[in-house]
Amino acid sequence: MPNTTEPPRLYPALRYRNAGKMIDWLCEAFGFSVRARYGEGDVVHHAELAFGSSIIMLGTARDDAYGKMVGAPGSGGGKSIYVAVADADAAYARAKTAGAEILEELTDRDYGSREFICRDPEGNVWSFGTYWPKADGPAS
Repeated sequence: MPNTTEPPRLYPALRYRNAGKMIDWLCEAFGFSVRARYGEGDVVHHAELAFGSSIIMLGTARDDAYGKMVGAPGSGGGKSIYVAVADADAAYARAKTAGAEILEELTDRDYGSREFICRDPEGNVWSFGTYWPKADGPAS
């Protein structure tokens, strides 16, 4: 059984064409806060954005070895992040106000979650909902 006081072990990593602009947008639209940001000029080599006890990492899309592995930003499919929130309605309002493309309106799921799905300006899909699995708890 994992120790509930240990830091998270999973850190989604995203590449954006305009990472600097997206950092600002993700903070405004989704409530992230900047934990770290490294780079030169308009290029973000590495940034960490916090959301509660969770962190995503991101940087500017580059034609380097890692960039070739993960591919270019966009709506090519297979890219999605789920974010557990206490208030899905408030998260929805914030995302919509910031211009997130709403892909699925707020809905109540049969497993008890209230959630919505949206796309950020560079094509990544984000789901926000009240379903919040805990690593040390039973599966719902």
